[in-house]
Amino acid sequence: MSGIPHPLKNRIALVTGASRGIGKGIALELGAAGATVYVTGRSQQPGKLPGTVRDTAAQIDELGGTGIPVVCDHGDDDATAALFEQIGNEQGHLDVLVNNVYNSPAAARWLGRKFWDVPPKAWDETFQIGVRSHYVASVYAAPLLLKNGGLIVNVSSPGAQRQMHNAVYGVGKAALDRMTADLAHDLTDTDVTAVSIWPGLVATELLQLIPADDQGKRVVTLPGEGSFDLDEAETPRFAGRAVVALAADPDRKKRAGKSWKVADLAEDYGFTDIDGRVPRHD
Repeated sequence: MSGIPHPLKNRIALVTGASRGIGKGIALELGAAGATVYVTGRSQQPGKLPGTVRDTAAQIDELGGTGIPVVCDHGDDDATAALFEQIGNEQGHLDVLVNNVYNSPAAARWLGRKFWDVPPKAWDETFQIGVRSHYVASVYAAPLLLKNGGLIVNVSSPGAQRQMHNAVYGVGKAALDRMTADLAHDLTDTDVTAVSIWPGLVATELLQLIPADDQGKRVVTLPGEGSFDLDEAETPRFAGRAVVALAADPDRKKRAGKSWKVADLAEDYGFTDIDGRVPRHD
């Protein structure tokens, strides 16, 4: 990208929901770029899936950054406030906020269901952790970001504009992208940029559990959407490279308030996934 080995050295970042999945991939790439990265999540011990905030922080250290794990339930406003108080006391400012935390286990139960088969509690689960939690984090982060300028990244989805998974999922992502636009409006006269990013199909730890078929292919089938070869999926670190590129871009303000496909950012900034590909899932 910039040719600088550690373009984010001395930058302070926070990635919510970084025990595993896309959040972990983003945190690792920020660390590899030299940042000090606070990583949050509820996982203190491995469960059905591998990964804890401490594991992610340790891997950030190995990649050349500084990882700081914080166990935090982002459904608890007091815990979220305490997190930002900690960052303020320890660092004095924040350069990058990545709002990624999402209640994936709850959402997975309702994939491909008609709206009348998706109970109201699914709405609450989606909006509490995935929309409201991002707003709360952004509110508490703003004073720290405004000190030196910075970046807010909301991890969203093409489901904001086309049908994906179910009605609740789509409305939640549309709300998140609308929030990005409104945050950017309020930040117009500041040095803080707010954007959404849209990863494609990502080979997370959950999808890695899918066994190979008779042809040696690992295929995930999403109800109502089709089957997808995981060998063509993105790694979680592809989105991380997009965040690093945005954070290192002095002209990122021109992207404010909009949603960006990770693959499009890869073409614009010249980065690839860790295997040298630019995966596209249009």
